[in-house]
Amino acid sequence: MIKKPISSDSHITEPPNCYIDFIDPKFRDRAPRIVDDGKGGDAFLVEGIKRPINVSLAAAAGRDPKDLRGRGQKFADLWRSGWDGSVRCADQDRDGVCAEIIYPTVGMMLCNHDDFDYKKACFDAYNRWLQTFVAPAPKRIFGLGQIAMRSVEEGIRELEEVKKMGFVGVMMPGNPAVADYDSPIYDPFWQASIDLKLPLSFHILTAKAAGVGEGRGPAINSFLSIIRGNQDILGMMIFSGVFDRNPDLKIVCVEADAGWAPHFMYRADHAYKRHRFWMKGTELKKLPSDCFRDHIYLTFQDDWIAFKMKDMVNIERLMWANDFPHSDSTWPWSQEILAEHTKGLTEEERNKICFDNVKELYNLPVEAQPLMAMAAQ
Repeated sequence: MIKKPISSDSHITEPPNCYIDFIDPKFRDRAPRIVDDGKGGDAFLVEGIKRPINVSLAAAAGRDPKDLRGRGQKFADLWRSGWDGSVRCADQDRDGVCAEIIYPTVGMMLCNHDDFDYKKACFDAYNRWLQTFVAPAPKRIFGLGQIAMRSVEEGIRELEEVKKMGFVGVMMPGNPAVADYDSPIYDPFWQASIDLKLPLSFHILTAKAAGVGEGRGPAINSFLSIIRGNQDILGMMIFSGVFDRNPDLKIVCVEADAGWAPHFMYRADHAYKRHRFWMKGTELKKLPSDCFRDHIYLTFQDDWIAFKMKDMVNIERLMWANDFPHSDSTWPWSQEILAEHTKGLTEEERNKICFDNVKELYNLPVEAQPLMAMAAQ
Protein backbone atom coordinates (compact mmCIF):
# COMPACT_ATOMS: atom_id res chain seq x y z
CA MET A 1 0.00 0.00 0.00
CA ILE A 2 1.02 3.63 -0.50
CA LYS A 3 1.37 5.11 2.96
CA LYS A 4 0.19 8.53 4.04
CA PRO A 5 3.37 10.62 4.30
CA ILE A 6 5.13 12.14 7.27
CA SER A 7 6.43 15.64 6.73
CA SER A 8 10.08 15.63 7.80
CA ASP A 9 10.18 19.45 7.92
CA SER A 10 7.18 21.49 9.02
CA HIS A 11 7.08 24.70 11.04
CA ILE A 12 5.21 26.67 13.62
CA THR A 13 4.66 30.41 13.70
CA GLU A 14 5.68 31.56 17.15
CA PRO A 15 2.75 33.38 18.81
CA PRO A 16 3.25 36.86 20.31
CA ASN A 17 3.57 35.40 23.83
CA CYS A 18 6.02 32.60 22.94
CA TYR A 19 9.12 34.29 24.28
CA ILE A 20 7.58 36.87 26.65
CA ASP A 21 5.64 34.34 28.73
CA PHE A 22 8.12 31.47 28.66
CA ILE A 23 11.50 33.20 28.90
CA ASP A 24 13.74 33.46 31.96
CA PRO A 25 12.40 36.54 33.86
CA LYS A 26 15.87 38.14 33.65
CA PHE A 27 15.39 38.45 29.89
CA ARG A 28 11.67 39.26 29.80
CA ASP A 29 12.12 42.98 29.08
CA ARG A 30 14.34 42.05 26.13
CA ALA A 31 12.30 39.11 24.83
CA PRO A 32 11.33 39.01 21.14
CA ARG A 33 7.96 40.70 20.70
CA ILE A 34 5.48 41.75 18.03
CA VAL A 35 5.67 45.26 16.53
CA ASP A 36 4.19 46.98 13.47
CA ASP A 37 6.11 46.04 10.32
CA GLY A 38 5.69 49.46 8.70
CA LYS A 39 3.07 48.22 6.25
CA GLY A 40 0.21 47.65 8.67
CA GLY A 41 1.29 44.10 9.45
CA ASP A 42 3.16 42.39 12.29
CA ALA A 43 6.81 41.53 12.77
CA PHE A 44 8.95 40.15 15.58
CA LEU A 45 11.36 42.70 17.01
CA VAL A 46 14.46 40.93 18.26
CA GLU A 47 17.11 42.83 20.17
CA GLY A 48 20.42 42.55 18.33
CA ILE A 49 18.90 41.78 14.92
CA LYS A 50 18.78 44.79 12.59
CA ARG A 51 15.51 44.21 10.82
CA PRO A 52 12.30 42.96 12.45
CA ILE A 53 11.34 39.45 11.36
CA ASN A 54 8.17 39.74 9.29
CA VAL A 55 5.42 37.17 9.79
CA SER A 56 3.79 37.57 6.35
CA LEU A 57 5.64 34.69 4.64
CA ALA A 58 5.80 32.55 7.77
CA ALA A 59 2.27 31.27 7.18
CA ALA A 60 1.64 31.89 3.49
CA ALA A 61 1.10 28.26 2.51
CA GLY A 62 -1.65 27.82 -0.04
CA ARG A 63 -1.56 31.38 -1.36
CA ASP A 64 -1.29 32.25 -5.01
CA PRO A 65 2.30 33.28 -5.84
CA LYS A 66 1.02 36.67 -7.03
CA ASP A 67 -0.32 37.32 -3.52
CA LEU A 68 2.90 36.65 -1.62
CA ARG A 69 4.15 39.73 0.23
CA GLY A 70 7.04 40.22 2.62
CA ARG A 71 5.12 42.63 4.84
CA GLY A 72 1.61 43.77 5.66
CA GLN A 73 0.17 40.63 7.25
CA LYS A 74 -1.36 40.60 10.73
CA PHE A 75 -0.58 37.68 13.02
CA ALA A 76 -4.29 37.21 13.68
CA ASP A 77 -4.83 36.48 9.97
CA LEU A 78 -2.23 33.68 9.77
CA TRP A 79 -3.11 29.99 9.78
CA ARG A 80 -4.22 29.24 13.35
CA SER A 81 -2.63 25.80 13.16
CA GLY A 82 0.74 27.51 12.97
CA TRP A 83 0.56 28.26 16.69
CA ASP A 84 -2.39 26.24 18.05
CA GLY A 85 -1.61 22.55 18.25
CA SER A 86 -5.24 21.64 18.94
CA VAL A 87 -6.22 22.47 15.34
CA ARG A 88 -3.01 21.40 13.66
CA CYS A 89 -4.15 17.90 12.69
CA ALA A 90 -7.08 19.25 10.68
CA ASP A 91 -4.65 21.02 8.36
CA GLN A 92 -2.46 17.92 8.23
CA ASP A 93 -5.50 15.94 7.13
CA ARG A 94 -6.33 18.45 4.44
CA ASP A 95 -2.89 17.82 2.92
CA GLY A 96 -2.90 14.05 3.37
CA VAL A 97 -0.11 14.13 5.96
CA CYS A 98 -0.23 11.77 8.94
CA ALA A 99 2.49 13.34 11.11
CA GLU A 100 5.08 16.11 11.18
CA ILE A 101 8.52 17.00 12.49
CA ILE A 102 8.29 20.56 13.81
CA TYR A 103 10.84 23.34 13.35
CA PRO A 104 10.60 27.00 14.47
CA THR A 105 10.34 30.15 12.36
CA VAL A 106 11.62 33.11 14.38
CA GLY A 107 13.91 30.58 16.04
CA MET A 108 15.66 30.02 12.72
CA MET A 109 16.76 33.66 12.65
CA LEU A 110 17.71 33.56 16.32
CA CYS A 111 20.31 30.91 15.45
CA ASN A 112 22.38 33.72 13.93
CA HIS A 113 22.20 35.99 17.00
CA ASP A 114 25.61 37.10 18.24
CA ASP A 115 24.68 37.08 21.95
CA PHE A 116 24.78 33.43 22.97
CA ASP A 117 23.35 34.12 26.44
CA TYR A 118 20.34 35.82 24.87
CA LYS A 119 20.07 33.02 22.32
CA LYS A 120 20.11 30.42 25.08
CA ALA A 121 17.30 32.20 26.96
CA CYS A 122 15.18 32.44 23.79
CA PHE A 123 15.72 28.80 22.87
CA ASP A 124 14.81 27.64 26.38
CA ALA A 125 11.63 29.71 26.17
CA TYR A 126 10.78 28.26 22.77
CA ASN A 127 11.27 24.71 24.01
CA ARG A 128 8.89 25.33 26.93
CA TRP A 129 6.28 26.79 24.59
CA LEU A 130 6.77 23.99 22.05
CA GLN A 131 5.81 21.43 24.68
CA THR A 132 2.38 23.08 24.87
CA PHE A 133 2.04 23.06 21.08
CA VAL A 134 2.76 19.35 20.54
CA ALA A 135 0.79 18.20 23.61
CA PRO A 136 -2.65 17.91 21.91
CA ALA A 137 -1.40 15.35 19.36
CA PRO A 138 1.55 13.42 20.82
CA LYS A 139 1.40 10.74 18.10
CA ARG A 140 1.21 13.16 15.18
CA ILE A 141 3.17 16.28 16.10
CA PHE A 142 6.84 15.81 17.02
CA GLY A 143 9.01 18.70 18.12
CA LEU A 144 12.73 19.30 17.86
CA GLY A 145 14.32 21.22 20.69
CA GLN A 146 16.59 24.18 20.01
CA ILE A 147 19.97 24.45 21.72
CA ALA A 148 22.46 27.33 21.81
CA MET A 149 25.83 25.50 21.96
CA ARG A 150 27.64 27.95 24.24
CA SER A 151 30.04 25.15 25.15
CA VAL A 152 30.45 21.44 24.58
CA GLU A 153 29.65 20.60 28.19
CA GLU A 154 26.50 22.72 28.23
CA GLY A 155 25.51 21.37 24.82
CA ILE A 156 25.48 17.85 26.26
CA ARG A 157 23.30 19.05 29.16
CA GLU A 158 21.00 20.70 26.62
CA LEU A 159 20.67 17.41 24.76
CA GLU A 160 19.72 15.67 27.99
CA GLU A 161 17.11 18.33 28.77
CA VAL A 162 15.63 18.14 25.26
CA LYS A 163 15.27 14.38 25.69
CA LYS A 164 13.52 14.83 29.05
CA MET A 165 11.10 17.30 27.46
CA GLY A 166 9.95 14.60 25.07
CA PHE A 167 11.38 15.96 21.82
CA VAL A 168 12.62 13.55 19.15
CA GLY A 169 15.63 15.47 17.88
CA VAL A 170 17.60 18.70 18.05
CA MET A 171 17.81 21.74 15.80
CA MET A 172 21.39 23.01 15.84
CA PRO A 173 22.60 26.58 15.42
CA GLY A 174 24.79 26.82 12.32
CA ASN A 175 27.67 28.30 14.33
CA PRO A 176 28.68 27.31 17.88
CA ALA A 177 30.20 29.73 20.37
CA VAL A 178 33.51 27.88 20.71
CA ALA A 179 35.73 26.78 17.77
CA ASP A 180 33.71 25.15 14.97
CA TYR A 181 32.01 21.82 14.50
CA ASP A 182 35.03 20.30 12.78
CA SER A 183 37.01 20.44 16.04
CA PRO A 184 37.55 17.15 17.93
CA ILE A 185 36.38 18.93 21.10
CA TYR A 186 32.83 18.27 19.87
CA ASP A 187 33.26 14.49 19.75
CA PRO A 188 31.74 14.00 23.26
CA PHE A 189 28.74 16.04 22.10
CA TRP A 190 28.29 13.96 18.95
CA GLN A 191 28.54 10.81 21.03
CA ALA A 192 25.94 12.12 23.49
CA SER A 193 23.49 12.67 20.63
CA ILE A 194 24.11 9.08 19.51
CA ASP A 195 23.62 7.68 23.02
CA LEU A 196 20.42 9.69 23.52
CA LYS A 197 19.14 8.74 20.05
CA LEU A 198 18.64 12.38 19.10
CA PRO A 199 19.34 13.11 15.41
CA LEU A 200 20.86 16.57 14.88
CA SER A 201 19.43 18.93 12.25
CA PHE A 202 20.94 21.88 10.40
CA HIS A 203 18.21 23.97 8.77
CA ILE A 204 18.81 26.51 6.01
CA LEU A 205 19.26 30.14 7.11
CA THR A 206 20.68 29.19 10.51
CA ALA A 207 24.38 29.72 9.75
CA LYS A 208 26.43 32.86 9.16
CA ALA A 209 25.96 33.41 5.45
CA ALA A 210 24.14 35.71 3.07
CA GLY A 211 20.40 35.60 3.69
CA VAL A 212 17.41 36.14 1.45
CA GLY A 213 17.75 39.45 -0.37
CA GLU A 214 21.48 39.67 0.28
CA GLY A 215 24.30 39.02 -2.18
CA ARG A 216 24.80 39.92 -5.85
CA GLY A 217 22.13 40.89 -8.35
CA PRO A 218 18.36 41.02 -7.84
CA ALA A 219 17.02 39.84 -4.49
CA ILE A 220 15.51 36.73 -6.09
CA ASN A 221 19.03 35.56 -7.03
CA SER A 222 19.81 35.08 -3.35
CA PHE A 223 17.15 32.38 -3.16
CA LEU A 224 19.39 30.08 -5.19
CA SER A 225 22.29 30.37 -2.75
CA ILE A 226 20.39 29.61 0.47
CA ILE A 227 21.52 25.98 0.50
CA ARG A 228 25.20 26.91 0.50
CA GLY A 229 25.34 27.38 4.28
CA ASN A 230 24.24 23.78 4.81
CA GLN A 231 26.66 22.45 2.22
CA ASP A 232 29.54 24.20 3.98
CA ILE A 233 28.63 22.56 7.29
CA LEU A 234 28.34 19.11 5.74
CA GLY A 235 31.61 19.41 3.83
CA MET A 236 33.41 20.69 6.91
CA MET A 237 32.23 17.72 8.96
CA ILE A 238 33.09 15.21 6.25
CA PHE A 239 36.59 16.48 5.44
CA SER A 240 37.56 16.94 9.09
CA GLY A 241 36.83 13.31 9.92
CA VAL A 242 33.85 13.91 12.22
CA PHE A 243 32.06 10.85 10.83
CA ASP A 244 35.20 8.72 11.00
CA ARG A 245 35.47 9.48 14.70
CA ASN A 246 31.73 9.12 15.30
CA PRO A 247 30.55 6.29 13.03
CA ASP A 248 26.95 6.26 14.32
CA LEU A 249 26.34 10.00 14.02
CA LYS A 250 23.19 11.08 12.13
CA ILE A 251 22.95 14.59 10.66
CA VAL A 252 19.85 16.00 8.93
CA CYS A 253 20.27 18.66 6.24
CA VAL A 254 16.92 20.47 6.29
CA GLU A 255 15.07 22.31 3.51
CA ALA A 256 18.19 22.57 1.37
CA ASP A 257 16.76 20.28 -1.33
CA ALA A 258 18.49 17.08 -2.42
CA GLY A 259 18.91 17.10 -6.19
CA TRP A 260 22.40 18.58 -5.85
CA ALA A 261 23.71 15.71 -3.69
CA PRO A 262 25.19 13.43 -6.40
CA HIS A 263 27.34 16.18 -7.84
CA PHE A 264 28.36 17.35 -4.37
CA MET A 265 29.44 13.79 -3.53
CA TYR A 266 31.40 13.50 -6.78
CA ARG A 267 33.05 16.87 -6.24
CA ALA A 268 34.00 15.96 -2.66
CA ASP A 269 35.60 12.69 -3.82
CA HIS A 270 37.48 14.51 -6.57
CA ALA A 271 38.84 17.07 -4.12
CA TYR A 272 39.89 14.33 -1.71
CA LYS A 273 41.58 12.12 -4.27
CA ARG A 274 43.32 14.86 -6.21
CA HIS A 275 44.00 17.70 -3.78
CA ARG A 276 44.11 16.46 -0.18
CA PHE A 277 47.90 16.38 -0.01
CA TRP A 278 48.74 19.94 -0.99
CA MET A 279 45.56 21.23 0.72
CA LYS A 280 46.48 19.30 3.89
CA GLY A 281 43.27 17.33 4.03
CA THR A 282 42.54 14.81 6.77
CA GLU A 283 43.13 11.17 5.87
CA LEU A 284 39.69 9.56 5.95
CA LYS A 285 38.75 5.92 6.51
CA LYS A 286 36.32 6.05 3.59
CA LEU A 287 35.60 8.36 0.68
CA PRO A 288 33.69 11.60 1.33
CA SER A 289 30.80 10.32 -0.78
CA ASP A 290 30.51 7.29 1.48
CA CYS A 291 30.47 9.55 4.55
CA PHE A 292 27.69 11.56 2.94
CA ARG A 293 25.78 8.44 1.88
CA ASP A 294 25.94 6.83 5.32
CA HIS A 295 25.45 9.74 7.72
CA ILE A 296 23.54 12.60 6.08
CA TYR A 297 19.77 12.78 5.67
CA LEU A 298 18.23 15.27 3.24
CA THR A 299 14.77 16.83 3.45
CA PHE A 300 13.06 18.47 0.48
CA GLN A 301 9.63 19.67 -0.69
CA ASP A 302 8.98 19.90 -4.42
CA ASP A 303 12.48 19.01 -5.58
CA TRP A 304 11.42 16.57 -8.29
CA ILE A 305 15.06 15.98 -9.19
CA ALA A 306 15.54 14.33 -5.80
CA PHE A 307 13.22 11.51 -6.84
CA LYS A 308 14.96 11.14 -10.20
CA MET A 309 18.44 10.70 -8.71
CA LYS A 310 17.42 8.30 -5.90
CA ASP A 311 19.77 5.61 -7.21
CA MET A 312 22.76 7.98 -7.11
CA VAL A 313 22.48 8.49 -3.37
CA ASN A 314 21.25 6.45 -0.39
CA ILE A 315 17.48 6.30 -0.80
CA GLU A 316 17.18 5.57 2.92
CA ARG A 317 18.49 9.07 3.63
CA LEU A 318 15.93 10.99 1.53
CA MET A 319 12.94 12.45 3.39
CA TRP A 320 10.03 14.35 1.87
CA ALA A 321 8.47 17.37 3.61
CA ASN A 322 5.64 19.83 2.98
CA ASP A 323 7.17 22.83 4.87
CA PHE A 324 3.75 23.90 6.18
CA PRO A 325 2.85 26.71 6.80
CA HIS A 326 5.74 28.60 5.16
CA SER A 327 5.47 30.33 1.79
CA ASP A 328 7.58 27.60 0.13
CA SER A 329 5.16 24.90 1.25
CA THR A 330 3.48 22.37 -1.04
CA TRP A 331 0.36 22.50 1.19
CA PRO A 332 -2.49 21.93 0.34
CA TRP A 333 -1.41 20.37 -2.97
CA SER A 334 1.13 17.88 -1.63
CA GLN A 335 -0.66 14.76 -2.83
CA GLU A 336 -1.08 16.06 -6.37
CA ILE A 337 2.58 17.07 -6.46
CA LEU A 338 3.74 13.74 -5.03
CA ALA A 339 1.61 11.80 -7.51
CA GLU A 340 3.41 13.57 -10.34
CA HIS A 341 6.92 13.52 -8.90
CA THR A 342 6.91 9.88 -7.74
CA LYS A 343 5.51 8.35 -10.93
CA GLY A 344 8.77 6.54 -11.65
CA LEU A 345 9.14 5.08 -8.16
CA THR A 346 8.05 1.72 -6.87
CA GLU A 347 5.61 1.68 -3.99
CA GLU A 348 8.44 0.64 -1.67
CA GLU A 349 10.66 3.51 -2.82
CA ARG A 350 7.93 6.08 -2.39
CA ASN A 351 7.12 4.78 1.09
CA LYS A 352 10.78 4.95 2.11
CA ILE A 353 11.12 8.60 1.10
CA CYS A 354 7.72 9.77 2.32
CA PHE A 355 7.22 7.68 5.47
CA ASP A 356 9.62 4.90 6.47
CA ASN A 357 12.86 6.88 6.63
CA VAL A 358 11.40 9.59 8.88
CA LYS A 359 9.67 7.10 11.17
CA GLU A 360 12.86 5.06 11.57
CA LEU A 361 15.22 8.02 12.04
CA TYR A 362 13.18 9.53 14.86
CA ASN A 363 11.69 6.27 16.17
CA LEU A 364 8.18 7.70 15.85
CA PRO A 365 5.10 5.95 17.29
CA VAL A 366 3.23 6.43 14.01
CA GLU A 367 1.32 3.58 12.41
CA ALA A 368 1.23 3.38 8.63
CA GLN A 369 -2.10 4.23 7.05
CA PRO A 370 -3.13 3.71 3.43
CA LEU A 371 -3.20 6.95 1.50
CA MET A 372 -6.36 6.07 -0.42
CA ALA A 373 -8.35 5.51 2.76
CA MET A 374 -7.29 8.91 3.95
CA ALA A 375 -8.21 10.62 0.69
CA ALA A 376 -11.72 9.19 0.87
CA GLN A 377 -12.47 10.82 4.22
